[in-house]
Amino acid sequence: MSKATGRRAGTASAKRYRGKAVAGPGGVMTDEVGVITGDLTVAIAIVGDQVRVQVQYTGAEEWYTPTGSPAPLAGRTGPAMKTAILRAIRAGLPEGLSDKLGEERLG
Repeated sequence: MSKATGRRAGTASAKRYRGKAVAGPGGVMTDEVGVITGDLTVAIAIVGDQVRVQVQYTGAEEWYTPTGSPAPLAGRTGPAMKTAILRAIRAGLPEGLSDKLGEERLG
């Protein structure tokens, strides 16, 4: 990710989705700062067969990567993945995406 732009290199042709969620119990574990909680804006990019997720405190400038991102798309559509990720964030991701992105949990 470019520190100057907050965007990942090579995602110009990605399908992008955004949403908002209040982080559930335990918050969302990120690579950069640990757990974040509260009102979050979520950016999702579908690049090839992977989904890349970024979160920020709503209204802030800094973006953070949830632990476990990127994750496999596993044949899901972009809108279905967006719904599943927002649902997972609302449920809480204290261990990062990997604890909720199993196929049986995201479908």
